[in-house]
Amino acid sequence: MKITFLLVALLCAFGTVVQAQADRKTDKRPTLFIIGDSTVKTPTEGQQGWGDPIADLFDQKKIRIENRARGGRSSRTFQTEGLWDQILTELKRGDFVLMQFGHNDASAVNDTSRARGTLKGTGEETEEIDNLLTKKHEVVHTFGWYMRKYIDETKAKGATPIVLSPVPRNNWKDGKVARNAGTYGGWAAEVAGSQGAFFIDLNEIIAKQWEVVGQEKVGKEFFFNDQTHTSPAGARFNAESVVSGLREQKKCPLGKFLLKDSGRRPNQGRSPTQK
Repeated sequence: MKITFLLVALLCAFGTVVQAQADRKTDKRPTLFIIGDSTVKTPTEGQQGWGDPIADLFDQKKIRIENRARGGRSSRTFQTEGLWDQILTELKRGDFVLMQFGHNDASAVNDTSRARGTLKGTGEETEEIDNLLTKKHEVVHTFGWYMRKYIDETKAKGATPIVLSPVPRNNWKDGKVARNAGTYGGWAAEVAGSQGAFFIDLNEIIAKQWEVVGQEKVGKEFFFNDQTHTSPAGARFNAESVVSGLREQKKCPLGKFLLKDSGRRPNQGRSPTQK
């Protein structure tokens, strides 16, 4: 009985996957793929990444939204675990890829828990390791190298890459939000510029508007349990900030799929929970 039930369940699951693939082949809409870490998508109860609520800001009759971000991943492990390859099999001409990494790239390059770090900067430096976690030999590259790979492979498919600087953490000093322009935000901008990709300085857009909202309200409404992971209200705020940055990219074709008036306006200090 148990074997029969398991077989039926597997057949149903396989049928669902096959049907989804068939639906995608007949769906003429372009797809927006979103890749990143837990600030973009997280399964943790009480938290939410901006990649989920952003779908409500697009006209989904005209474009499909696929939030493929995965918590805990860096620009390196999103590739080494095969998550990017899965997207490449689906990516087609006219699609878009929003990409935001950096939060986990500062982790250890080689350890027994996550082994997800990348080398700092945008150069061609490498480090060969015997990965203590995966037990495989691996050549680790810089953050910029992995980001270039995303951009170049997106363009090779005829799709449009859009690079974002990482969202800020809830870290303040003297009433100002700590920026990452000197590290991953700046490196993301450098790579986008060198590869001819669109760039949205999401870190700066959000930080400026948090400073209007105020530190107390940001911490109370926009975060859940730590300084990195947002609540649903914070995720919505960040999603609207992505869209406001996208609207500034006048030549980016993704903008035409936005719903009218969606997005956060500059210096709009009101939080999403206020009417």
